[in-house]
Amino acid sequence: MRNPPWRTLLLVTLSALAIACRPTTIVNNLPNNPSPLPVAVVVVKHTIQFRVTGNASSVRVRYSTPVDGLGQVVTSLPYFNTFQVAGDAVFLSLEATPISYGYGVLYPFLSIQIAVDNVVFREATAADFLLAPLSTSGQWRQ
Repeated sequence: MRNPPWRTLLLVTLSALAIACRPTTIVNNLPNNPSPLPVAVVVVKHTIQFRVTGNASSVRVRYSTPVDGLGQVVTSLPYFNTFQVAGDAVFLSLEATPISYGYGVLYPFLSIQIAVDNVVFREATAADFLLAPLSTSGQWRQ
């Protein structure tokens, strides 16, 4: 005996549904995790200090920095100027000229220093009554 037509129709319909209901594949090329944060560049700041000490009554101090350019000040001693720079290399210069010494000074002296991160980079000293400039300079590199 032959299968009735409704059974054949039912078998074909169920086969079509079984084929159509197979799992759907989704291709997702997006990352599952959040994007990594960009790495921040660490800028290291260095502390520069100009120091002028001695027993002169007054001095003229000239200094050169990448921040201020050329600066000049007439002051009494001690004199300190501190600033910060970012970078691996910087040119620094410091000059001090004594204007006068006090009346009772028997042993004059004048000292200038450039310190980077509290370590002396350049220095110069004088111990005479000459009112000549005392200077030091240099290219500091990390």
